[in-house]
Amino acid sequence: MGKDKPKDSSGKNKGKQAAGGSDDATSKGKGKAGKSDGLGTCTYVKARHILCEKQGKINEAYKKLQDGWLSNGDKVPPAEFAKIAAEYSECPSGKKGGDLGWFPRGKMAGPFQEVAFNTPVGVTSAPFKSTHGYHIILSEGRKN
Repeated sequence: MGKDKPKDSSGKNKGKQAAGGSDDATSKGKGKAGKSDGLGTCTYVKARHILCEKQGKINEAYKKLQDGWLSNGDKVPPAEFAKIAAEYSECPSGKKGGDLGWFPRGKMAGPFQEVAFNTPVGVTSAPFKSTHGYHIILSEGRKN
């Protein structure tokens, strides 16, 4: 699963904010009342990612994604994301196109989990920082 270390297995950590923002203002889709988009409420996410130690390198990868698809409003096809992950990612998963498979809430640390569980299926996240470096995530699925 790359360099992201599993969190402690003692609790689910559901609803905790990774970046320390206000619980109500930043928890889009966390509650089940009135939300039908499923963001933040699923139990498992299927994702690909690109991990780089340096911000400049992740920005290069993101620029390729923007130039090819994102700037036109298109979604990045998983096969194309996989090619860029294989080229840029410093995570062992890069050899598999950045594929992390299905993982449960609580498995990934901090900001990575927050972004993974709040990115709609088919959408590519903007670059973000975690304790392991800089990431871009492509959300491929969600289930309970």
